[in-house]
Amino acid sequence: MDQAGSGTGPREPGPIQTRGPKNSWSRTRHTGAAAVALAAATALLAGCSSGDTSDNPLEGEKAEAGTVVVGSNNFAESTLLADIYGEALRAKGLKVTYKHNIGSRETTYGLMKNGSITVLPEYNGSLLAYLDPGTEQESPEAVNTAVKAKLDKKLTLLDPSPAEDKDSVSVNAETAKKYKLTASSTLADLKDVAPELVIGGSPEFQTRRQGLEGLKSVYGLEFKSFKALDAGGPLTQAALTQNEVQAADIFTTDPTIVKEKFVVLGDPENLFGFANVTPLVHKDALSPEGVDALNKVSAKLDTETLLDLDAQVQLDKKDPLDVAKAWLESAGLV
Repeated sequence: MDQAGSGTGPREPGPIQTRGPKNSWSRTRHTGAAAVALAAATALLAGCSSGDTSDNPLEGEKAEAGTVVVGSNNFAESTLLADIYGEALRAKGLKVTYKHNIGSRETTYGLMKNGSITVLPEYNGSLLAYLDPGTEQESPEAVNTAVKAKLDKKLTLLDPSPAEDKDSVSVNAETAKKYKLTASSTLADLKDVAPELVIGGSPEFQTRRQGLEGLKSVYGLEFKSFKALDAGGPLTQAALTQNEVQAADIFTTDPTIVKEKFVVLGDPENLFGFANVTPLVHKDALSPEGVDALNKVSAKLDTETLLDLDAQVQLDKKDPLDVAKAWLESAGLV
């Protein structure tokens, strides 16, 4: 999934949340001059080449030796997945800390390169589209191979899980009824009506190939306007429900799709590619035992399970850490 935190009226990514070994929460807030400094650091991170971290403003914030720092982007599923992978590592005796709610891939990839975070739940095809937008996506395995060839040499992907969460263009029930769009409709069916629709999504969705650029070049879709919201989160969900936007980038495992009767439009040209949940890791951060633990988690994580876990967090308002621990135990992984 092309999350931006895989993608944020427009809101700031929010304070980075860090959870220590005892699962206590602290929030680092950036205001005034500090916010300016953070923005400058982020811009530099996003712009540096894959082999150049010498001028990275966060170079001094590398993970402590012997500690695995698990990060997440700024959307609910990413936090949940980070907790799942992190607690699986902790169960093997590794020292784990968390940095949640960081921001978009443009930020987290830079932090992975410089070692500030060392494990990140990713979506393989979406990461490939970020690293090399023109690469064909034929299978999850082929996608992983292509990603590994493009990654910074200090990073690698582990095994992809069967669980997949993709970007989608979804319309609300009112729009679906007006234009006779159903579950069998595709993005191609929007070509004639797109000029009448406002589409919403993360700011990054406006410029990514797995976003407005691809929707125009692949499907010929030109919308009335774009409204910058969040990464498939509560702002996007609310705007679509309230018809402030008629179409939006909604992640396919979002439980509000069923709750609000959104219609997900098919993607026959595979613009949104594959989006299998896959850990991105800093090669020096994990022992073989740690790698094995994460691969075992991925092997048992399928899309149906992810849908259920997301619903517990987003609809039932359960703590993602509690949901993660309960599932790991039920799956025999801790």
